[in-house]
Amino acid sequence: MNASTPGGGATPEELAAAAEPVSAEDVALLERLGALWQQHDPVPDGLVDRIEFALTLDALETEVATLTLVDLAPSGSRAGETESVRTVTFTSETLDTMVTLTDAPDGTVRVDGWIAPGAAMRVELLLDGATLEVDADEDGRFVLESVPKGLAKFALHPPGRTVLSPAIEL
Repeated sequence: MNASTPGGGATPEELAAAAEPVSAEDVALLERLGALWQQHDPVPDGLVDRIEFALTLDALETEVATLTLVDLAPSGSRAGETESVRTVTFTSETLDTMVTLTDAPDGTVRVDGWIAPGAAMRVELLLDGATLEVDADEDGRFVLESVPKGLAKFALHPPGRTVLSPAIEL
């Protein structure tokens, strides 16, 4: 692309060069460039999977909730032990959802959730490669136990629509 070309397009010479077949020298140069790039700025582990996961979910026609609050305060017990408890709140046009994430001793997470306004509905926890389902009661409360840690989204299913949370790390 040539900045001096009106409209920023390629010149006829650049278009002709781009139409030439790729030579063995071109392939070797691109392979060396790729190796150099991989050495100095590699793709983070799991990034491709996370992007594919997010794109798959975002392709659904849904009402999207926004993350409004994350509270990472530890909680204690009378025995003086502390456990990791995180509270996350999502807000959409029609629903507010608060979830408390408690780390379990076995390395999983317990999810306690409340939906407002309270109503019975199906709740899905969309994980990489798995979906967990539970029904919220008439007060909008739900619990998921022994949830594996990792990237997750909540999909709430009130009548006639779906509300999808942004991805969070459990």
